[in-house]
Amino acid sequence: MAKIIHDKEACIGCGTCAAVCSKHWRMASDGKSELIGAKKNGNVFELEVKDIACNQDAAEACPVNCIHIEDKGKRKI
Repeated sequence: MAKIIHDKEACIGCGTCAAVCSKHWRMASDGKSELIGAKKNGNVFELEVKDIACNQDAAEACPVNCIHIEDKGKRKI
């Protein structure tokens, strides 16, 4: 199991995550990206997934590094 973490406040709304991983990301009405199905946890949004799929690509492509992936409690990206 892995956890995708999105710091929406840091997001600049470039849309790269939605372009490379539309299964998990979309652009919200506020102009920032949104992790589909995520739940708010403090200042971030989190989603637990069995397979990180294209989220790795989204995290690596994000120009402001606001997408993080944790696997087994260790932050990978």
